[in-house]
Amino acid sequence: MQRGRGRLLADWAVVLVAAVLLALVMDRLSVPSPALFGGLAAGLGRALVGRTRLALPRPALTGAQALIGVSAGALVQPETLRVVADHWLPVLGITVATLLVSLAAGQLMRLQRGISSVTGAFAMIAGGASGITAMARDLGADAQLVGVLQYLRVVVIVVAMPVVATTVYGADATGAPAPADDGPGWAAGLLFTAVCVAVGLVLGRVARIPVGALLGPLLVAAALDLTGVAQGADVPGPVESAAFLAIGLQVGIGLTRQSLRVVGRALPLAVALIVGVIGACAGLGLLLSATAGVSRLEGYLATTPGGLYAVLATASGSGADATFVLAVQVLRLFVMLFTAPLLARWLRRGRSPA
Repeated sequence: MQRGRGRLLADWAVVLVAAVLLALVMDRLSVPSPALFGGLAAGLGRALVGRTRLALPRPALTGAQALIGVSAGALVQPETLRVVADHWLPVLGITVATLLVSLAAGQLMRLQRGISSVTGAFAMIAGGASGITAMARDLGADAQLVGVLQYLRVVVIVVAMPVVATTVYGADATGAPAPADDGPGWAAGLLFTAVCVAVGLVLGRVARIPVGALLGPLLVAAALDLTGVAQGADVPGPVESAAFLAIGLQVGIGLTRQSLRVVGRALPLAVALIVGVIGACAGLGLLLSATAGVSRLEGYLATTPGGLYAVLATASGSGADATFVLAVQVLRLFVMLFTAPLLARWLRRGRSPA
């Protein structure tokens, strides 16, 4: 008994060390969400070479979901709501249109054998990659396929966006980025995070919120930010990275040779649909520009389906209105995360027997 427990702990220690090292390498290579990719790669390696299956403990997954929820909720600021209120009709219309584009692409993913309607929809949801990946399994989707395709879209966006912004929309790549706001410090950030997680988990359970482990803390963090109680506090960087690492591990260790074959078969269709979604969102950006009175660059950045922090860096560095871009991106993030449980329920109800 003790020997088996020790072997399990040693197994996890090796996987965690590998995940951290891979995350550091990917960070040096400027890979988006390096902790998540490091965890995914380490988990995948363990899944393919290990003789036994590992499973992320449920408390660790719940904690990771809660931390990602707090991180998303902390993006909401009073200024965000003011900007959305000033342009509420075009912004809301574009957000709904983005959701419909995602849903259409997700249903086209069903053309690939072995992919359910729920998995296809979650794999193609435009935005909120970490949150969607974290809640996928709880809502009946194939978390491994969803995670791989969600972050494939993020990588495509992060690589292509600076080029498109500069060559197509005339962004000035030499502009100085806005100075970073470090907030009130790590101690306040830890307290803010702990309160949001504790209260949010209770709220999610008592109110029976779907995927309450993520959406409960998200609501609490947003409320504390909007009321000014948080005073700019956020999830400390290492804590947030640990959450991403856990989600990456959960996806990676769940992959098998069979699921990798499904991913491989789905890649050509998935890449085509990802490019289509990105193109459709760029078209919606032009429409947003015309209806909200913002520049075409700001419309494009505001509707880019993912890569939030890279989008904000490009907006700040090019002199675009980063507040407007953030407001539209955050509204879409909230809409995608909160409609995901309803979408999953609707798709499961409408699924016809094979």
